Amino acid sequence: MKKIIDGKRYDTDSAKEVGYASYSHRGDFNFWEETLYRKSTGEFFLHGEGGPMSRYAVTVGQNEWSGGQKLIPLNLDAAKKWAEKNLDADAYEKLFGIVEEDSSAKRTVTFSLTERTIELITRMAMEAGCTKSEVIETLVNNK
Repeated sequence: MKKIIDGKRYDTDSAKEVGYASYSHRGDFNFWEETLYRKSTGEFFLHGEGGPMSRYAVTVGQNEWSGGQKLIPLNLDAAKKWAEKNLDADAYEKLFGIVEEDSSAKRTVTFSLTERTIELITRMAMEAGCTKSEVIETLVNNK
């Protein structure tokens, strides 16, 4: 499936499948399946498909529904949330990196950065498949 969303191209044929989840079977009106994809740019999107009583249902008439499908762009946080819910720990860590057991040692801080710096950090995070915080920590710890 191919779709242009907000000026960006999403194509299930050219992106890499990195996760999958489903409920029931195709004969069930509540059936759904979702596949998480990663584009070569590092961006994530979801291809979802389901029956007439699923979240992917489409209206085909007055009070009439049919199964449907949809492409949904996901930011990194949304992709991680989907993966936490639908993938096992090994698959999650293969995709997003090792999760430290003691993440309570982290603190939230605020910095003022130029727009260019923010864009660079965002691009580096997308290319590395990690969070912006992880990019900054890597840069600081490698100096």
